[in-house]
Amino acid sequence: MADHYEVLGVSREASDEEIKRAYRKLARQLHPDVNPSPEAAEKFKDVTHAYDVLSDPEQRRRYDMGGDESPFGGGGFGGFGDIFETFFGGAGGARAGRPRDRRQRGEDALVRLTLDLGDVVFGTHRDIEVDTAVLCETCQGSCCQPGTHPERCDVCGGSGQVRTQVRSLLGSMVTTQPCGSCQGYGTVIPSPCTTCHGHGRVRARRTVSVDIPAGVESGLRLQLPGSGEVGEAGGPNGDLYLQVEIEPHPVFGREGDDLTAVVEVAMTDAILGTHVVLEGLDGPIELDLRPGVQSGEELRIEGRGITGLRTARRGDLRLGVRVMTPTRLDAKTRALVEELAQRQRPHPPRLSEHQQGLFAKLRDRFRN
Repeated sequence: MADHYEVLGVSREASDEEIKRAYRKLARQLHPDVNPSPEAAEKFKDVTHAYDVLSDPEQRRRYDMGGDESPFGGGGFGGFGDIFETFFGGAGGARAGRPRDRRQRGEDALVRLTLDLGDVVFGTHRDIEVDTAVLCETCQGSCCQPGTHPERCDVCGGSGQVRTQVRSLLGSMVTTQPCGSCQGYGTVIPSPCTTCHGHGRVRARRTVSVDIPAGVESGLRLQLPGSGEVGEAGGPNGDLYLQVEIEPHPVFGREGDDLTAVVEVAMTDAILGTHVVLEGLDGPIELDLRPGVQSGEELRIEGRGITGLRTARRGDLRLGVRVMTPTRLDAKTRALVEELAQRQRPHPPRLSEHQQGLFAKLRDRFRN
């Protein structure tokens, strides 16, 4: 049998990467789909078998020492994983002879976060308690009882896969599948950690600190990369997603980045005008009502709304005026109102244009 290094055209000191490059180059030239000649098919078998031996550290070691080059001896096609990796860049899965990695990425987590409308104006900071998977402090993700370590699987020799040779009318075929003894990891854990039972992680509650930006809306999801669950065997964390929900406010509503509210004005203040101070979400609101203000008018205070999520600009505060008409008058007050009515030019009730806009919405919400 020809020397495997000569078949691939590399030196005996060649690195794993040099062996892989040589195999890929030859495989592209000799593969039956590219070169249908019988000579090329035979060379392709030899090249594939040589790579199959030299790409496995344990088989290469035995081959260099002059021992058995593979569990099955003889030539033949290598695993299909090699062909997939050669022509599709590894799309066929893990290459034959290479074990699975115990360390897996952790799962993503979703937490619902309820905020007040006041938290949305400028943003807020929250410390969130999350029930999730964390790194096992006993084994630090090794999955082994302290003082022990994983051992190479005796069944697959550390490759994580076993091969079965099947003879048929078409010739010998070699199939590769994960080792049932080590589940494809190439190693076994003789003494699993008693705290995490060999998983490298445990369930626990931990605190995640997060800065909530201003301007978030109900239904928005905030992503915190790397704040999710730790993976098996201490693998990297998944992501944490915060599902934002904004609680309705008893006074203020929201339209985009604008805040809305209804201001109730006494009839006399509507007639004479007045200066009032209202309590806002971020401090007092000073408001000058002009004499003769009407129900349904919209008053706008710039820059007292919500800070935009993607801009530093604040929206406005929009106030719908509702003039409160007294329903119970004592005799003296009624006499004063009647005198006022006599001094005013007669203005009988009449129909006017239907008013659309903010106040109609606010009035309906107020009534509800």
